[in-house]
Amino acid sequence: MDAIYARQSIDKKGSLSIEGQIELCRKFTVDDALVFSDKGFSGKNTKRPAFGELMETVEAGRVKKIVVYRLDRFSRSLADFSQIWELLRKNNVEFLSVNEQFDTSSPMGRAMLNIVMTFAQLERETTAERVRDNYHHRVSLGAWPGGPAPYGYALSKAELDGRKVSSLIADENAKTVLHIFEEYVRSETSLRALAKALTEQGIHGPKREAWDNVTLSRILRNPVYAQADEAVYCYYLAQGIQIRQMPEVFDGVHGCLLIGKRDRSRGKYTKKDEQMLSLSTHEGIIPSSLWLRAQDKLSGQMQLPRANAGKYSWLTGLLKCSKCGYAVKVNYIKSEQRCKLVCSGRSNFGSCDESIDVDLRELETHIANELQRILDACPAELPSVSEDHAQAKAVLEIEQKIDRLVNALAESSDVAVVYISKMIEKLHAEREQLLHTAPHSSSQIRRLDFSHSVFDEKKLIAAEFIERIELDGNHVNIIWKA
Repeated sequence: MDAIYARQSIDKKGSLSIEGQIELCRKFTVDDALVFSDKGFSGKNTKRPAFGELMETVEAGRVKKIVVYRLDRFSRSLADFSQIWELLRKNNVEFLSVNEQFDTSSPMGRAMLNIVMTFAQLERETTAERVRDNYHHRVSLGAWPGGPAPYGYALSKAELDGRKVSSLIADENAKTVLHIFEEYVRSETSLRALAKALTEQGIHGPKREAWDNVTLSRILRNPVYAQADEAVYCYYLAQGIQIRQMPEVFDGVHGCLLIGKRDRSRGKYTKKDEQMLSLSTHEGIIPSSLWLRAQDKLSGQMQLPRANAGKYSWLTGLLKCSKCGYAVKVNYIKSEQRCKLVCSGRSNFGSCDESIDVDLRELETHIANELQRILDACPAELPSVSEDHAQAKAVLEIEQKIDRLVNALAESSDVAVVYISKMIEKLHAEREQLLHTAPHSSSQIRRLDFSHSVFDEKKLIAAEFIERIELDGNHVNIIWKA
């Protein structure tokens, strides 16, 4: 039996419709020919439903000849067609292309088939290369390369070397993008919690109403939002990503464009050395320091506390089983409206037979009284905490900048090395100056009232003074820090 195969990826002027292809092919087949057609599918691979059915029919031995309107309707890939042709030969199936006017029943037809497919593949690869080169060139100039604008931006035009180029401008969603970054860098915020909060607030996502982890992660990782300065430059340079501009070009105002091959199944870029970063003509939304803090957290450098950890007692984490040393968990029994202490070595691993019979609330009351007594004994006048904290924060920020610069040195060109080395020297000098500037003021501090402290404050205070609390049956041993 003969078979007709037709394909059309999109409807466009000058393209023969599937119906037209079938009508032409019928002139070269018998009346009862099987018809297989794929509409809306590309010919760059064989993942097409009707094409798959045709191959199954061939393997079943029901087809003697396949007729197509044109070769590229059947396949645009020489490699794919080579495999298909082997399958057709194995099952003694002839192949006829109407437009090219040859068939595989003759040696000349088979030779012509290979030649035409070779040139079809060459044309496709050359076209793809031209498109790719043009895309890279536009990005290297700082122009928006094409496609929809990222969430928080709208398409616009910018002046570049006396001509208009595609660019981006912040739109009404820019405030939401800033809110996302500010909320995410909080230590207690997870991607899931942030996505849930945005959805509950009725803030629409980029493509649908609800937010999810993947959407947020893509926004947070995208350098298009960063007000890129030298720190952002060094962040990407340390990862081995190609950067064509020098670090002094990164002015802390404009955003960046990152391009490279992506693994569609994982939604991630593949090799970092095949990626390119370029400063863009559009202005960023997110300050460099905030954007980098988000990257640190995304890469796991900032540990995220579990949302429900220790929610039943401010002593959680300090309670230990004196027999096996494992942590003692606080289980809330809803039906009895009370908390029960359980050795995790017993409940999780079955390695301990200790049964703990201690009233948690009585233990909390006793320890709270002891902690208040310690707090009352503290001096009323101490060096200014705010001044100390500000100095420590400033030193930490400088050290983080130095770390990024040191990491970037390994991937830098000779010119960039000189520039980065000078930046490191300057930061070292600033750090030394801060370390030698001791706080000199003192202030009257507020007496802490433990009973009126919030839950998280109680946890911090307890952890500051208590090493651990060992529990054995109904006995308690509190080990205080020296």
